[in-house]
Amino acid sequence: MEEEIEKRKRDEKWVHDASVDYKNRVPLRSSTGAWKAALFVLVIEFSERMCYFGISSNLIMYLTEVMHEDLKTATKNVNYWLGATALMPLIGGFVADAYTGRFHMIIFSSLVYLKGISLLTMSQLIPSLKPCNNEICDRTRKVHEVVFFLALYCIALGTGGFRPSLQSFGADQFDDDHLEERKMKMSFFNWWSFTLCSGIVSGATVVVYVQDFVSWGVAFLILTICMALTIIIFYMGMPFYRYRRTEGNPLMQILQVLIAAIRKRNLICPLNPALLHEIPKSENSQGRLLSHTSRLRFLDKAAIVEDTEEKKENPWRLATVTRVEETKLILNVVPIWLTTLIIGVCIAQSQTLFVKQAAAMNLNIGHNFKIPPASMVSVTAICAIISVPTYDKIIVPRLRKATGNERGISILRRIGIGLTLLLLVMVVAALVERKRLRMVGHEVVTEWGKKHETMSVLWLVPQYLMIGIGGDTLSIVGLQEYFYDQVPDSMRSLGIALYLSVFGVGYFLSSFLIIIVDNVTGKNGKSWISKDINSSRLDMFYWLLAIINALNLCLFIFLAKRYTYKTVQRKTGN
Repeated sequence: MEEEIEKRKRDEKWVHDASVDYKNRVPLRSSTGAWKAALFVLVIEFSERMCYFGISSNLIMYLTEVMHEDLKTATKNVNYWLGATALMPLIGGFVADAYTGRFHMIIFSSLVYLKGISLLTMSQLIPSLKPCNNEICDRTRKVHEVVFFLALYCIALGTGGFRPSLQSFGADQFDDDHLEERKMKMSFFNWWSFTLCSGIVSGATVVVYVQDFVSWGVAFLILTICMALTIIIFYMGMPFYRYRRTEGNPLMQILQVLIAAIRKRNLICPLNPALLHEIPKSENSQGRLLSHTSRLRFLDKAAIVEDTEEKKENPWRLATVTRVEETKLILNVVPIWLTTLIIGVCIAQSQTLFVKQAAAMNLNIGHNFKIPPASMVSVTAICAIISVPTYDKIIVPRLRKATGNERGISILRRIGIGLTLLLLVMVVAALVERKRLRMVGHEVVTEWGKKHETMSVLWLVPQYLMIGIGGDTLSIVGLQEYFYDQVPDSMRSLGIALYLSVFGVGYFLSSFLIIIVDNVTGKNGKSWISKDINSSRLDMFYWLLAIINALNLCLFIFLAKRYTYKTVQRKTGN
């Protein structure tokens, strides 16, 4: 009996975990233990998001006001960096899944991340690395530019391993094979978004305020200390974690299925799927088994059993049904990924052009307080902080009773509702910007004489609120859950990386779109995106984004109606 248990330990996907009864495959620790482990993950996520948004939300202001870049150059530089931070996880997620494991990738990349923030701090506090010799200058030192951008892309490199591994590692603390923990995992993604938005609020308010009214150096020093402390706290949680072992290169397994299907293209698939090749779970190490689906039937040929016994042992000639279904999952994810890229394009505006809009408006709240332009993004985060728990604790239980769905509504329906709200965001942004442009140059008579009339920054609140609901609560959380749940179990870090790449590619698409729009409209004498905000026509640019959103939404709905979700063979009673 002891030998059998040891064999089960070797074959199971969980390793180094004293909380699992390998004989009966049930968690010995309570649900509180799973949440305790997840709490350490949420703490470091809060710190990282505060650091990231403390830098990104005010970056365009730093580039234009401190480094004296024009609006087009600064916007492109911000989008390039945002894109890099969101695309690097594709590499980090793959390496974590295939070779290092998620925990080790988190530790390594968080140290790289900390190094980048430390460089930012040094670029502000070390006299020879400061932007200028004096407080005010027209051109920054070359050495400052080099160190500053080196630090930014060091942070991007750290993010590449940190973000996909951390989120999937946190979700791994809940066991998919048990109903209660499976439900907890659904809540985990909502609370992950809550923590993320709490970090955004801290970064976009407290940190940005220190940057604008105290010192950039002091702000970066605060972020460095916070990140260092939370890395230590995360490391202290080691005794509570579940660690998922790596299973080799997952992309190689997909390639094997494709080659096997091509080699057996002339064979006829059996009408009964039970005749296709599968290995019982107790005899393999590939985790949960997947049920056969009728989509992409050509790939089923890879699981047809031939007569030769020798070919049976060759993975390039014969694949299991689970491997075939995992390959189908990846192929089915691609169209959904393409139609969600517009989410990244819309979110990019809230961190670039929306901020410049705010800077050109009346920032006074009352008589004594002036809000930093970049702090407007905190409206989005505060909205998400309120709406995420409301959705998780009030709306989802009612939807479960009404629909019978564990999630309340399907993942793609949640994303689709979010896409609809993001379309409305662009419409509202266009209308507000048009009204702001009409007020530029207007003068009003006051008791102190004439002054230029400026539009209150509070007019931007509706579009930021809608991003909080449509972007964060619905689209972003939906994407997190979709790309974690609908990819093979062995590729979940890479799945989270695919979710993050939606924003990376979206930011690059935003920059590409700005270049195209500038070149096309500039030929007529007045570019929609000029050197300054008041001579631009951002309202027309937002209308263009609204039209693109509408066309993309139609395509997404078409694909979502025909999508088949991942079907796992579950144990009886779970």
